[in-house]
Amino acid sequence: MATATYPPPPPYYKLYKQYSQDPDSAPEPPPPVQGPYVLYGANYTTDDVLPGLEEQGVRQLYPEGPNIDFKKELRSLNRELQLHMLELADVLVERPSQYARRVEDISLIFKNLHHLLNSLRPHQARATLIHILELQIERRKQAVEDIRRRREEAQRLLKDALGTLDGT
Repeated sequence: MATATYPPPPPYYKLYKQYSQDPDSAPEPPPPVQGPYVLYGANYTTDDVLPGLEEQGVRQLYPEGPNIDFKKELRSLNRELQLHMLELADVLVERPSQYARRVEDISLIFKNLHHLLNSLRPHQARATLIHILELQIERRKQAVEDIRRRREEAQRLLKDALGTLDGT
């Protein structure tokens, strides 16, 4: 009984028999997945939506809506976090057995801060992309200017060389 070291290739290679003579004979790639799909037993979706805190079972400490003042809310949550940290230190000194509630409050504030920061990610990505594109434009302008300067230098050298050849 003979055994193969490697399994046979999948039958897809037969679809590319004529590829070397006619590259257009290859099949089109499958369309991108849209909507929900299952991967390794877990459900995923192609929709890039940040789930709300309420959906995750966490109480939201800042107002809902599209017109959130992120700077104001982040500062307010930061002050609240500092206050709760001081209260936790006070509770740990005076009543060490009652620290659990303070830790839960701090955890809630951290989750709200984290969610607010994650909701700013699309804005950060857009600003980063704009910055990268501006840098690319600046580099290309510099490259074009460098090419023009070198072209003018080459033209001057050619004129000088022609002048020396004509003068001999």
